[in-house]
Amino acid sequence: MEDIEKISDKIEYEIDGAEDYMQCAFYFKERRPRLGDALYKIANNKINDMNLLHAEVAAMIEDYKKEHGDAPEAMKILYNIMHRKHIANAASVKGMMSLYKE
Repeated sequence: MEDIEKISDKIEYEIDGAEDYMQCAFYFKERRPRLGDALYKIANNKINDMNLLHAEVAAMIEDYKKEHGDAPEAMKILYNIMHRKHIANAASVKGMMSLYKE
């Protein structure tokens, strides 16, 4: 469970970074379009990194299930809380990314 918590922190870090880069991308979209587009690409890379980390957390849970059976209730609760939070925050950033491309 400690490993999941540690990687979940990194997932949040990637989402927060993507949001920060998107805010900068919007700032520079009209002033310096090439820079805005570069910042958009960096934000997209952050989202890709988040997806890689999320896949690893899912693999950790599956590995645990193979070795020990069903995950403990505390692990399920922790994962579900973090997962919902990550999904909501990532959706917000992806919405910003969609708006940027309009």
